[in-house]
Amino acid sequence: MPANPVSSVRRRTYRILTVADDGYARSRAFDQFLLGLILLNVAAVVAESVEPFGTRYQSAFRIFEIFSVIIFSCEYVLRVWSCVEDPRYSNPVKGRLRYALSPLALIDLLAILPFYLAFITTDLRILRVLRVFRLLRMAKIARYSQTLQIFGRVLVATRVQLLLTLILMSVLLLLASSLMYAVEQQAQPEAFSSIPAAMWWAIATLTTVGYGDIYPVTAWGKFLGSLVAVFGIGMFALPTGVLGAAFLQELRSVPNVTVCPHCGKEITGNKRKQES
Repeated sequence: MPANPVSSVRRRTYRILTVADDGYARSRAFDQFLLGLILLNVAAVVAESVEPFGTRYQSAFRIFEIFSVIIFSCEYVLRVWSCVEDPRYSNPVKGRLRYALSPLALIDLLAILPFYLAFITTDLRILRVLRVFRLLRMAKIARYSQTLQIFGRVLVATRVQLLLTLILMSVLLLLASSLMYAVEQQAQPEAFSSIPAAMWWAIATLTTVGYGDIYPVTAWGKFLGSLVAVFGIGMFALPTGVLGAAFLQELRSVPNVTVCPHCGKEITGNKRKQES
């Protein structure tokens, strides 16, 4: 039986949309085009906020925005249409719904959603927020960056450890602000009027920023502030160590892949060892 032309086109579309699929030249060219378009969109959003540059070239920015949304919208629709070529989303209905709810697909949707939402509302404040949300298109770079994908897997793998670190930091924040309130409230009733007010000082000290707008003046307050500053350095070293160790482990698990200069297919390190 002859191959279904729709299925053939869908399979070819999936190969092009898949990131550098087996060194496929069209896929690589498409990735480079979209990556350049994403970077140009970020630059356009930044340049549009500069006056009088943004007002002078407003029509040009608008045309470029419409062109970009058309490209990104077509990309999103084609990805949802062709995702059934992936065994994970083979079901025509449920598979496409599962793909549409995947993180990368949601990022693709959020990249074009602000443009269409602008037609629903006329509130200038909402429109300004939607214009800033166009910077979410920068998140699409994760689809074309292996390093960002590795970092995303690291965050997922260490989510429990990072959550425990966040809980520990919250406890230390509450403890530091409560003690500083008890020590400094009488000396500085305006700066340390309550525990929530003292939390600003605790956050600035734990993060070692130390803006200097609120600081202890009593002897016990200075002693407590010194301890909190030291503990703050140690607290931020914890997630750094967790992420660093997980990142190195993830890099070791990534196979050493090269592309055959003759057929363009990937050759892993294990295959090269067997051939040698």
